[in-house]
Amino acid sequence: MQDKTVVITGATSGIGAVAAEKLAAMGARIVFIARDRDRGEATQARLRGLAPGLAHRGFYADLSLVSEARRVGAEIAAAEPRIDVLINNAGAIFGRREITKEGLELTFALNHMSYFVLAKALRERLMASAPARVINTSSEAHRGATIHFDDLQFARNYGGMSAYQRSKLCNILFTRELSRRLAGKGVTSNCLHPGFVNTRFGDAAKGGWRYLLQIGKNFAISPEKGAETIIFLASAGEVAGVTGEYFFRCRKKATTGAAQDDVAARRLWEESEKICK
Repeated sequence: MQDKTVVITGATSGIGAVAAEKLAAMGARIVFIARDRDRGEATQARLRGLAPGLAHRGFYADLSLVSEARRVGAEIAAAEPRIDVLINNAGAIFGRREITKEGLELTFALNHMSYFVLAKALRERLMASAPARVINTSSEAHRGATIHFDDLQFARNYGGMSAYQRSKLCNILFTRELSRRLAGKGVTSNCLHPGFVNTRFGDAAKGGWRYLLQIGKNFAISPEKGAETIIFLASAGEVAGVTGEYFFRCRKKATTGAAQDDVAARRLWEESEKICK
């Protein structure tokens, strides 16, 4: 990772923080996007301590807003002459349906639209830096999820877990379609399941959801273990030419039939573009 620049979201805690720190220790310059300035400054201090002299940099945005994701993506594209790796890792689960000020369901906006908008904003930089990689954090929670384009954002029959599962299915479909659109341009696109990890994930959930997640975390793996596949996909030579795949424990893993539906993947891309206007 010497002389490489990695852009990463969700890097102020959990698996994102571990991945950023490990990649920095391997020689990568880290450019991270954070929402909270205090946590962002703490992240920058840790990175400087681990890998001084690499000019690690933080940008600030609320990635649940398309306008903010677009703005910060444009700022990074203007500031960074090259981007070798984009890691879309920010995400959350919410117990009740919440709407952003742009009118999007919060889970869909943060877990899917931020990935889509940032990849679009940084696409030219990635292609100019080829060979380059895009890595999207998905989940085994996609199993059992389906896409209904007439109610993509759960205006009807919302459930926190159902919305999260669908967003993780969107991550895989987006990965596949991005891989297709970047074919022959020197940029790979892969996604992964990190495992069930003991992190801040789910802390924003309300009521019973938060209680259940806190109990479950007693049996979860460490952030260090959960970050291994992200680090592998960002750095390993053996996956340099692999694209459009889903990984778990640093190995390719089969997804559901719904996650392999290329017609749905194209439709999701088109619907996402409509949302972005």
